[in-house]
This record gives sequence, C-alpha cells and structure tokens, in this order.
Amino acid sequence: MTIIRILPHVELCPEGKEIHTLPGNTICEALLDNGINIEHACDMSCACTTCHVVVREGFASLNEAEELEDDLLDRAWGLEPNSRLSCQSVVAQQNLVIEIPRYTINHAKENH
Repeated sequence: MTIIRILPHVELCPEGKEIHTLPGNTICEALLDNGINIEHACDMSCACTTCHVVVREGFASLNEAEELEDDLLDRAWGLEPNSRLSCQSVVAQQNLVIEIPRYTINHAKENH
C-alpha cells in the first residue's frame, strides 16, 4: 500500500489526512475512495482542471504527464511546477504528500 498525506484544505479536509491506496490507482480515485470529495467535473476524463493537485513529495514516482494534461494544467488556478491533474496521476510504490489548491476553475458550477 502507498500512503498519501493530504495537507489541510479548508473545505475538503481541514485537519489534513493520511490515506492508503494500491499502486495503480489514480490520486483522484484514492481521494474519493477515502471520503475526500475533490472536484472532478469531467468524471476523470482529462477534460477539465477541477481535480488539480500540487504534489509536494513523491512527484517523480508518478507516471509522466501526457500532452493533453499539460495543456489543461496551463489553465489551472495556482499552477506550480509540480502540479498534476489527480485523475491522470497514477500512484506507484512511493508515498506522496499532496496539496489541494484552495480554488478551482469550474465553469459549469460557476454558471459560465
């Protein structure tokens, strides 16, 4: 099992949380399976940026981002060099520390 430590997020997990997942799952799947309701407006199809996370530790252990993910990340709020879409980030054996940005861009939710 791989451990994912989620840093505190005001709405989703104010105290932070440590979860366990099997390698091969995406970060988004692991979060949702453990009661952390990260937005995923496109149902994890790599068509939005609502599941954006910043990987603070273990970034290099994730699968490489595809071009579509990189293009979408350019639109994410709070983009950092170690940003990923959690729906596309496949967990390996190495433990991770992630931060869920405070804001997300969700045009459907914002009535755009």
